[in-house]
Amino acid sequence: MSPKCCPAPPPIDPAADPDETLARLAKALAHPARVKILRFLLEREDCMAGGIVQELPLAQSTVSQHLKVLREAGLIYGEVDGTRICYCADRERIEQLGALLTGLTTLSYA
Repeated sequence: MSPKCCPAPPPIDPAADPDETLARLAKALAHPARVKILRFLLEREDCMAGGIVQELPLAQSTVSQHLKVLREAGLIYGEVDGTRICYCADRERIEQLGALLTGLTTLSYA
């Protein structure tokens, strides 16, 4: 279920290469500020715009750049609401990330 103001997230492509998908998602989480943003969004039932900046000791432009990276990876999505964008975490994509990481630990080597 999507939070109140966010539309449904874009679908996950089942044909995408799992290794490429894992690398893309991991790269998006390769900065502590992006991890903090994702945690913040996962804790909320409503999507957030300006509140994200108040949670981090970073400039608005820096937060915007981190949001862009997370959005391009598909970990978050947003909806334009007037002059702001309201962001939500894509829980399905995050579950996919967890499954891909689990797949790394269950590999069998011949």
